[in-house]
Amino acid sequence: MSETKIYGLLGEKLGHSYSPQIHAHLGEYEYRLFERAEEDVPAFLNSGEFEAINVTIPYKKTVMPYLAEISDEAIKIGSVNTITRVENGLRGDNTDYYGFSYMLAESGIDVRGKKCLVLGSGGASVTAQAVLADLGAIPVVISRGGENNYDNLDRHADASVIVNTTPVGMYPKNGVSPIDLSLFPALTGVVDMIYNPRRTALILQAKDRGIPAVSGLSMLVAQAKRANELFFARPLPDTVTEEVIRKTRRQMDNVILSGMPGCGKSTAGMRLAERLGFDFADTDEEIVQMTGRTPAEIIKAEGEDTFRKIEHDAACALGKRSHTVIATGGGIVTRAENRDPLRQNGTVIYLTRPLEKLATGGRPLTAKNGVQALFDTRRPLYESWADACAVCKDDTEETLQNLLAAIDAAKE
Repeated sequence: MSETKIYGLLGEKLGHSYSPQIHAHLGEYEYRLFERAEEDVPAFLNSGEFEAINVTIPYKKTVMPYLAEISDEAIKIGSVNTITRVENGLRGDNTDYYGFSYMLAESGIDVRGKKCLVLGSGGASVTAQAVLADLGAIPVVISRGGENNYDNLDRHADASVIVNTTPVGMYPKNGVSPIDLSLFPALTGVVDMIYNPRRTALILQAKDRGIPAVSGLSMLVAQAKRANELFFARPLPDTVTEEVIRKTRRQMDNVILSGMPGCGKSTAGMRLAERLGFDFADTDEEIVQMTGRTPAEIIKAEGEDTFRKIEHDAACALGKRSHTVIATGGGIVTRAENRDPLRQNGTVIYLTRPLEKLATGGRPLTAKNGVQALFDTRRPLYESWADACAVCKDDTEETLQNLLAAIDAAKE
């Protein structure tokens, strides 16, 4: 075994895992991502390459035959997501039960005595079912086959809570929902175990309908906190979980800047990204990278409708990112289909500036329609899309302070 104690996450594809960031907030220890093919898992477990690890899909069951000890809770759930070293070999635990319990408690969604549809029948589903049953809920599993499936959802129109344990809608296949929430008029809550994107299509449906909803980030952090306690054989204060959730959200969420053409989104966005230590992207620049032409050139040659379709593709691509400040084109709000791709991982800030101070050069739609006419049409859209507003000032530092205050004030 290595002299330096190494911790980490075992899985098949881990390129966009949040676990390293979360464990960095939990303590100072080396936490690596161990991507392994299934046939390499036994050798890895026997290699002595780690002190303790977390395990994610698809290996939560795969690892079990190679463990000397397995906790009663992990046996009950039928999967292991945390492995530590014990005197006679490796021990498996499952902290997902703790994480899902925390997730429900944080959401405020009441499940006691309620009919809860659990989408999916895999290991995550078993965890959800166990917690729901222990809390006095009535879990009903929806799977692709069997008595209750996606073809007879109408028989469950009385469901109070939906719990998604499937990967439908997870990065990189964003924007897809496993079900249509309009089928469930009695819903009082939606719970989605997916944490990337932050707001799945299912979560966004719920929010648009005014239904309380929670994503999987709180579960991820809570189970990591419990895993950390097992790694180091000591408890952590419960307040640590809330603190790490807040830090992780701030670190991973995008900031989306919208507003009139020429209001300063790109300049302010670059400065904001530098201040936050984020990446920076611009939808117009993304379009240039995609097509080799500027928005003005596309509009002149092929018309606005063609440009808007390309702009939508750019919004979808950039919206999948995290840890990025994204400056959007002034007319992106004119297409409703752009809204969800941008807000799935982002806080939307409407950047305002007096019309007489807008830069209008090289903007064909502004020249065609006039600044006032564009503003009158788009202002309600900017306001309805925004989580918060900020004023762009001539002084860069003042603009930055306005943006930082808007981010802090933005609603969850």
